[in-house]
Amino acid sequence: MHPLITPAALAELLTTDHPPVVLDVRWRLAGPPARADYDRDHLPGAVFVDLDADLSATPGPLGRHPLPGTDHLQAVLRAAGVSAGTPVVAYDAGDGSVAARLWWLLRWAGHGEVAVLNGGYSAWTKAGHPVTAEVPSPRPGDIVVEPGQLPVLDAEQAGKWAREALLLDARAPERYRGEVEPIDPAAGHVPGAVNAPFSGHIGPDGSWRTAEELAARFRELGVGAGQPVGAYCGSGVTASSIVLALEVSGLTSAAAPAVLYAGSWSNWSADPSRPVATGELPG
Repeated sequence: MHPLITPAALAELLTTDHPPVVLDVRWRLAGPPARADYDRDHLPGAVFVDLDADLSATPGPLGRHPLPGTDHLQAVLRAAGVSAGTPVVAYDAGDGSVAARLWWLLRWAGHGEVAVLNGGYSAWTKAGHPVTAEVPSPRPGDIVVEPGQLPVLDAEQAGKWAREALLLDARAPERYRGEVEPIDPAAGHVPGAVNAPFSGHIGPDGSWRTAEELAARFRELGVGAGQPVGAYCGSGVTASSIVLALEVSGLTSAAAPAVLYAGSWSNWSADPSRPVATGELPG
């Protein structure tokens, strides 16, 4: 299954005898919970999953959005109707940066049939497709979560990766440079990491850039075909979209994906003994 699906393609699949499971992953870093958006209207048949409660473990030294426990994630996915072999489509409000977390988690859990809705809820409604306030009651699924099917880095490995390979930082440039830090204990970035803001994946119309455009962008950042590359962000969420974008670009593949530093900056900066770099990367 391609990592991205258009609203038109999803609308067609939803009319078939075996439609995909659709999961609403809308979320806000600040402001009212996105569950209110889902309750107001959502894609027909979509089940809401909460990034904080359903797709993450309890915040702590491992980060603000640590990877969820196997049993917990399996229970969440089964309650949402996810079964082995059933395609899943995840969507968020628009840019895919949060839906990519669910895409990554399902792939990490061994479920390969998963895609992100290109342009998210915004693109769906702009295309005139229907929405509803009706909350579905899906038949429980039977997915078995088998964690570890995608590679992850811990802090020590991430530091080494930044020095010896290529580690991309998905945060906004001002956070990367250490000019502002609204959330985490320290401002700056992992020494040696290269800034690759996740906003660069999206074009002016709100949809993802083409494979060719993404490949050109990542090559400018130093990514070569088949080259080991890792990604991190503030808490491991938007970095998932770098893993997805690299696969779309063709510079990585499902068989040889980019590596995710799951704890990301919220984990790195929690230990004051770890080095912090600021400003632009030299050279």
